[in-house]
Amino acid sequence: MIKGLHFVRYRRRRNGLSRWYIYAWRGGPVIAQFDCERKPSLSPRELKQVLKALEEKRGVDPTTLLSLIREWRSCDPERPSSPEWAALAPGTKRTWGSALDLIEKKWGNLPLEVFNDPRMTGKVVAWRDSRAATPRGADIGITVLRALLEFGRLRGRIAINVASNIPTLYRNGQRAAIVWTEDDMDRFAAVARKRNRIQLLDGLRLAALTGLRREDLVTLTWAEVGEHAIEKVALKRSKGKRRRVTMPRIPALNALLEELRTRYRKDGVDTVLVNSFGETWSASGFGGSFNRIRDEAGIAFVDAETGERKWKHLHDVRGTFCTKLLTETDLSDHEIADIMGWAADKVTAIRRVYVDQSSVVRAIGARISKSQNPGNSAQNVEEGVEV
Repeated sequence: MIKGLHFVRYRRRRNGLSRWYIYAWRGGPVIAQFDCERKPSLSPRELKQVLKALEEKRGVDPTTLLSLIREWRSCDPERPSSPEWAALAPGTKRTWGSALDLIEKKWGNLPLEVFNDPRMTGKVVAWRDSRAATPRGADIGITVLRALLEFGRLRGRIAINVASNIPTLYRNGQRAAIVWTEDDMDRFAAVARKRNRIQLLDGLRLAALTGLRREDLVTLTWAEVGEHAIEKVALKRSKGKRRRVTMPRIPALNALLEELRTRYRKDGVDTVLVNSFGETWSASGFGGSFNRIRDEAGIAFVDAETGERKWKHLHDVRGTFCTKLLTETDLSDHEIADIMGWAADKVTAIRRVYVDQSSVVRAIGARISKSQNPGNSAQNVEEGVEV
């Protein structure tokens, strides 16, 4: 066996087997993954992949894009990555790392000088368009390439950033007004209870009453739960900085927190949410388990532009929290936007779709009821006069 191989074993899967990931070295590329009980062995083909990775690590042409990639995200355990890469959240590193691997495969051997030609923008756009079937993935690829080239520009490796100002493919305008309805919540709860996954329901309820993103949700500690509000430094960076989020403790949240305090947890575990083992959830572990319950419950929506049926995300529960603030508090749209970390017009859009529209429908229903029962209305008026 080659010295330095890094084996990572994850918790048992439902089939009773463990998931193993094998890296060329700690922090290096993934060579293979297996579902098995015992520590796996590599095939000759996989061993060749390891040797290739080691050769690339030892010698990289400093005039190529690959050298800039290695400077940004190091694959050498003896040399740290750049401060910019090190500052990324773990989840971002995973997502961006996958996109960076594609960029390396596509353009890694190209001379950096090529990226000083403005015409290269057309090549970048063509690459984005070739991945249009997965628009969010295509956009992430552009985002990562833009960040990589900006890293190189700031260090004098290239003169321009040919990936700047490239518009996105994914249209998120409709997504702003997508929320989990009460019916969605009820159907998810029914499946979660049926599968004895009450801890996932805990997460959904907490998300609906705090608006926290997944990473912030599973890392929320009791120390961050104050008397009148939850205060937490968000893991996601905005413009390079992490903002402090403050969520007011509305009555429904107070009741849920008291319930969550009763959940079994191992000694030393201080997170508000715990899994069935009494341990802190990982963001990916919670997300995968959550999506399986969501899929079984059929929590989806129809895209207004394409007519496609798409799954609702845990992230869409943030919109549900926004509707609760709109309906259960007297906060203004601007105040709610500050809490959510959104622009005020996004809050206004949710108010227009889910709050004002509901009020109109209720008013119409009251008028219909009144027109169908004119006698009762007259009687009520008379009774009101007598009083």
